[in-house]
Amino acid sequence: MKNIIEVRNLSKHFQIRTNKNLISGMFRPEYKIVKAVNNISFSIGKGEAVAFLGPNGAGKTTTTKMLTGLMYPTKGSVKVLGFTPFDKKREYLQRIGLVMGNKAGLNWDLTANQSFWLNKNIYKISDKDFVQRVSLMTELMEVDKLLDTQIRRLSLGERMKLELIGAILHNPEVLFLDEPTIGLDIIAKKNIRRFLKNIQTEFSTTIILTSHDMDDVEQVCQRVIIVNKGEKVYDDKLVTLTSQYEKARYVRFVFDSQPDDNKISGLNVGKLIEKTKDYYLFEVESSKLIELITKVASEFNLIDLQVESVPLEEIIEHIFKEKSDL
Repeated sequence: MKNIIEVRNLSKHFQIRTNKNLISGMFRPEYKIVKAVNNISFSIGKGEAVAFLGPNGAGKTTTTKMLTGLMYPTKGSVKVLGFTPFDKKREYLQRIGLVMGNKAGLNWDLTANQSFWLNKNIYKISDKDFVQRVSLMTELMEVDKLLDTQIRRLSLGERMKLELIGAILHNPEVLFLDEPTIGLDIIAKKNIRRFLKNIQTEFSTTIILTSHDMDDVEQVCQRVIIVNKGEKVYDDKLVTLTSQYEKARYVRFVFDSQPDDNKISGLNVGKLIEKTKDYYLFEVESSKLIELITKVASEFNLIDLQVESVPLEEIIEHIFKEKSDL
C-alpha cells in the first residue's frame, strides 16, 4: 500500500503568557511553553480509514490542522499527497476535504444547491460529474428534498449531512473529519457512518477521523492512532487493539429487587465496576464467566443478563492510565 501521508517528528508548541497583570505583564512578561503536539511520527496509506484519538487537549485537532495546512508546525515535517500542507498550494487544496463538526463549511445564507454550485466552479467539476455526484450523495444521505432550503433553516443533523457532501463533492483523495457526528441523533449518526464507509469502499478515499464517539471509530475505521499529552502512545489496527482485551467480558445483571451489597461483594468472582438502580455491571475473565453467572443466578432473583465485550472507550481509557502511570 502506497503511503500518501508521511509525518516525521512533528511538533507544535505554543508560548502562553503566565503573568496576567496589566502593568508588570507589559514590562516583564513571563511565558511558559505548552507542547500541544510533541515529536509525533506516522504514515497513512491510500484508502485507509484511521481514527485519531485522545482525551481533550491531547493534540488531535492541532495535528489535523497541521495536516490540512491550517497551522504551521514548530518543527518536523509533513507530506500529504507529496505536498507540504502549509504551503497551501491550489493543487493540494483541490485534492483534500475537511469537515469540522463545530465549524460551518457551507454558507448559511445560501441553499445547499447554491453552495454546491459554488464549489463546482471553485473546483472546476464538470457538469456531468457534478450532476452524478450530487444525485448519488444526496440519495445516500437522504437529503435530496433539502437542496433548495437555506442552510440556516436546517437542523444540525441535516446540515452536517450536507456539509459532508460539500466537502467531498470534488472527490478528494483525503478526507479529514473532526467530530463529524457531534450533537447528532442516532439515525443521523448511522447514516453518516454508512456514507463514510461507502465512499471509502467506492472511491478509495483516505479518511482521517477525530472523534469522541467510539461508535464512529468502530464502524468507520480499521486503524487507531492514540495520542496523550501531545505524544503518540499507540498506533495499530483496531482489531489488534480490541483483541488484547478478548480475555475479559462485561456482564450486566438485572435483578427484580436490589440485592444485598455484602452478598454481591462476597461472590469473589469478577469485579463490580458499575452499580445503578437498574443493573449491576461486572468485569470478569472469560474463563470465569460461567462461574460468575451460575453464582449470581443461584443466589439472587435474576431477571435478565447481558454479556458484552469490553467497550472500546474502556480500552482507550485503560491505555491512557497505563501511560500516565509510567
